Amino acid sequence: MPDSTGTSPTHIARLVREAIPPMHPGGRPIVAGVGLAAAGLRVLTGRGGAAGLLATAAVAAFFRAPHRTPPARTDVVLASADGTVATVGEVVPPAELDLPREPCVRVSVFLSLLDVHVQWVPVHGRVRAVAYTPGAFLSADLDKASEDNERNAITVETVRGDRVGVVQIAGLLARRIVCPLRAGDEVAAGERFGLIRFGSRVDTYLPPGSVALVTPGQRSVGGETVLAELPARPGGSQGPRE
Repeated sequence: MPDSTGTSPTHIARLVREAIPPMHPGGRPIVAGVGLAAAGLRVLTGRGGAAGLLATAAVAAFFRAPHRTPPARTDVVLASADGTVATVGEVVPPAELDLPREPCVRVSVFLSLLDVHVQWVPVHGRVRAVAYTPGAFLSADLDKASEDNERNAITVETVRGDRVGVVQIAGLLARRIVCPLRAGDEVAAGERFGLIRFGSRVDTYLPPGSVALVTPGQRSVGGETVLAELPARPGGSQGPRE
């Protein structure tokens, strides 16, 4: 018989699954390692069971990868990360991005240890370039972290030719950046695409003429918050640039 009370085990299990975000694949080896270490400590000493379980759960929560629902707009740039907007200002983009070497608006989002550390694609389009740069592990809230820290730069071009740059930047505690994207990949706004392990920053470089809609101190939700509106085209042209 159909369950009319909503108390069946199947219904409750579905509610639990929907309430608990899935884990990013990049975090599974670390969670497994913490769990095995906790179990080993418990076997050897007879202690630490509760602490080990708590530590494993905390690490699993760090690597959560929640589903996001992007707005139904193609003329905007979405936030690529959860966190706090640290800076909004004009800078020359780094050389590893496939962008003109002229000032454009950069929005920097700082991720604390409590934030989701998965990244989301900011616009519909095609990946033009992906470039990994080794570097230091300075605190991600420092402005020079954009140039000195280990990072991974992705350039995405929209159907109409606007180019958006996203840079995953390792922080003080981060030791690995995960990004499976490759040049030529077709991507959609709001898709999950990467992960930075433990404390980091994500910079988004906007096309010239874009209008930033966020301010420093504001909270961003990756895959949902609108960072900016893309520049309007004269005559409504949607064709790509050469």
